[in-house]
Amino acid sequence: MTDAVTLPVRGTVDGAGRLTAADPSLVRLQEEAGATLGSVLAVPQLAALARLARTLGVTLSRPARAGLREAELDLWVRAEPVADEVRLVIEQWIERPPLARRWPAASTQVAGDAANSDLGFELDTELRVVAIGRGLAEQLGSGPASVLGLPLTRLVQLETSGEGDLPLLSALAARRGFSGQKVAARRSGAELVLAASPFLTKAGEFAGYRGSASAPEEQAAAGLATGPEWNALLKEPLDVIVTEAERISDRREGPLRSDYAAYASDIAGAARHLLEVLQSMGREAVATSQEKNEPIDLAALAAEAAGLAQPQAAEAEVMLELEGATALPAIGQPRAVTQILVNLIGNAIRFSPKGGAVRIEANAGATASVSVSDQGPGVALKDRERIFERFEQAERRGQGAGLGLSISRRLAQSMGGDINLGSTPGEGARFTLTLPQR
Repeated sequence: MTDAVTLPVRGTVDGAGRLTAADPSLVRLQEEAGATLGSVLAVPQLAALARLARTLGVTLSRPARAGLREAELDLWVRAEPVADEVRLVIEQWIERPPLARRWPAASTQVAGDAANSDLGFELDTELRVVAIGRGLAEQLGSGPASVLGLPLTRLVQLETSGEGDLPLLSALAARRGFSGQKVAARRSGAELVLAASPFLTKAGEFAGYRGSASAPEEQAAAGLATGPEWNALLKEPLDVIVTEAERISDRREGPLRSDYAAYASDIAGAARHLLEVLQSMGREAVATSQEKNEPIDLAALAAEAAGLAQPQAAEAEVMLELEGATALPAIGQPRAVTQILVNLIGNAIRFSPKGGAVRIEANAGATASVSVSDQGPGVALKDRERIFERFEQAERRGQGAGLGLSISRRLAQSMGGDINLGSTPGEGARFTLTLPQR
């Protein structure tokens, strides 16, 4: 066991997640996790608690687990956000003997499932190496047997993403998969990118991660705009957003004002729809979609899409006006139709002036249709078709990647419909989704 610990143990985490100040016991815990004072907090549950307290803006107290080389720790930690920092106070520090090894002897484990891939690995719930491929171990500058049981952070330095986040720690907090975690091997200096999925016990409990490593050049060669790879990279942070927003909305962390809970619910709903956008972003996704056309009420889906866009409209001080038929039988795919209408309404809000209105009108004719009209600057004649191409935008104020209209039109056409644009420069734009009637 370790020397006696003087309680409370204090530390400070800055806005970038770095442990900038700490009592000796916490410094040792950080070092045992493979990091140092001044670097990103590498104790997973403490880092997750600090991040959550900063996100919510409230003080949180909860149990946490950590491990030293010769002891397992049961902690009670308070995280208090102050300005851009989070102050950690460990009020309970109970040490117990380390758990028995949960993996076979090295001679058999190296041949295990996770190591079947030369660059594969398996981690337990404390991010200790349970299995590793021979090729990956060599990249780390060690043999497979010598790294088993060691914390991952003792073998590699985790590097932050462009947003200053650590994908692995963010995923661990939500028990989700991760990708794009850049690391540098402490012994060899090799640079790698890790991706992994969680695996569960027979009881359905989180048991750790199984994944693989790749070279940064391979990630770059894959390209961001190649469909599934791009979607996977974007999906993980969105999964975390949905999970955290639902946790806030459900008040799982304790009492919370109703308006804050409602905001979190809106965030979760918007993120879920963005995930659906990603699933349909490539042409292949549309062409291979397993969803089939079915009878739908186009007017009801228009109302649902308007509800999802309402928080954006309120923030922009733009009114949403629902007009036309209250029931409109059509043929299509409910999720795809909702996605299209959310895209169209969102665009209309973005290009409408403060105090303006967006009109959403359902009509029956030769086809079932919903028109979305804004009071923005309109679209020039030369841009009428180009605006539907991928990564293209008309010369209107606003920001975006130019993906929404391209995706929306392809989705509409895959359902036997289309999206048409009517616009007069200076008088707004009118986008109309048409679908077969039933």
